[in-house]
Amino acid sequence: MQHSESGMPAGCPAHGNPALFGPGFGSDPEGAYAALRATGPSAPVDIAPDVQVELVTSYDAALYILQNPASFVRDSRRWNALNEGRVPEDSPALPMMGYRPNALFSDGAAHARLRQAVTDSLATVNELQLVRQTQQSAAYLISQFASSPRGQGELMADYAQPLPLLVFSDLFGCPPEIGDQVIAGISGIFQGTPDADQVLGAALGELIALKRRSPGTDLTTRLMEHSARLSDEEVLHQLVTLLSGGTAPLTAAIGTSTALYLGEEWQTGLPVEDAVSQTLWNYAPIANYATHYATHDVELGDRTIRANDPIVISFAAANTDPRLTAHREQLSAKAHLAFGAGPHACPAKDPAFMITVAAVEALLNGLPDVEMRVPFKDLNWAPIPWSRTLLGLPVRFTPRVVTPKTAERSATTSRTSVSMPHAAPSSETSARPQPKGGLFSRFLAWTRGE
Repeated sequence: MQHSESGMPAGCPAHGNPALFGPGFGSDPEGAYAALRATGPSAPVDIAPDVQVELVTSYDAALYILQNPASFVRDSRRWNALNEGRVPEDSPALPMMGYRPNALFSDGAAHARLRQAVTDSLATVNELQLVRQTQQSAAYLISQFASSPRGQGELMADYAQPLPLLVFSDLFGCPPEIGDQVIAGISGIFQGTPDADQVLGAALGELIALKRRSPGTDLTTRLMEHSARLSDEEVLHQLVTLLSGGTAPLTAAIGTSTALYLGEEWQTGLPVEDAVSQTLWNYAPIANYATHYATHDVELGDRTIRANDPIVISFAAANTDPRLTAHREQLSAKAHLAFGAGPHACPAKDPAFMITVAAVEALLNGLPDVEMRVPFKDLNWAPIPWSRTLLGLPVRFTPRVVTPKTAERSATTSRTSVSMPHAAPSSETSARPQPKGGLFSRFLAWTRGE
């Protein structure tokens, strides 16, 4: 993807709009946002081939839309171009923007009912237990690559991506075989695997049926027992929303926060929380999303946006709006829009922050001498509009053996006081048969010392 002299990614042939996808955009999204801001608080872009949206880059305009549900709604069944057959049937925008019967795409009373069930259920999650589950999941993943004689790892694929999946499988109360299928389904959706939707739907359907027979103390049971009396189909769609809306952003946040903390410009002594906050401000994990549809024609700057045309919020551009950054030190550390705002703000922002911090700290404690193999500025980002996520995070470290017992000890120590590493495993130890099953089954077996 080539950039024009204005700094914008080259336009899509269909509309002549800047393109928010491809390697040109992926390599310099900040440059693209800066060029778009020059046209006003919003500008038309192509978010996928032949899919035009109005992208809001102004912090004030984004906040106005997010907090004005009377004029801007989320139900994508209003989408003009889709209803008129102008969106390609195989467009990558459809899985992200197409209607689903969940809180994310609902408005008014329907939204309030579904959201209340989700927020009340999330409120029952024990914070200490959530941190411990994150630490245990982290320790298992570290154990899978920490003993490599080369002392090298790739943290996005081996750590940041699978960790949220393990945590969510536990939160949902999945038995091993269902957890394996849930992970296979949601991973397949993000990787474009055929029939991944069906795999995930079948696994969650089986989980819901299991909880009908044998309720537990998990998030799935809490949703099913809520006073809103969700149908099984509604429970399934809220679980899908939690999975898709939670796992990919957490992966991005864990990866970027780790890279910032290990990066060449990070000030020694600052806490991990600062790296996570900087990620949320400057590298919003959900970069461009929250599609809204105006209920009537509206004016944004010098542009008139037609009713029911899609308006996408650029959380990434809004957070780095120069009008905001000029006095950002006077704002609350939580004034960023990485978790949205208004009635559709992320209901799990506090658990998400805790998981991210715990994941980064667990890595630093488990591998106290871990270093990046390339500078932060040379890392590559995914060339997609929806999220700001690293393609890879190559690191090096001293090889060590991580077991459930050593992991439990290291979780209570700081990065600078971790005990000396164990010797790398012998060939006899390495040849020990691995437990069968998928990721969640293997994780549970590891926690039992099998």
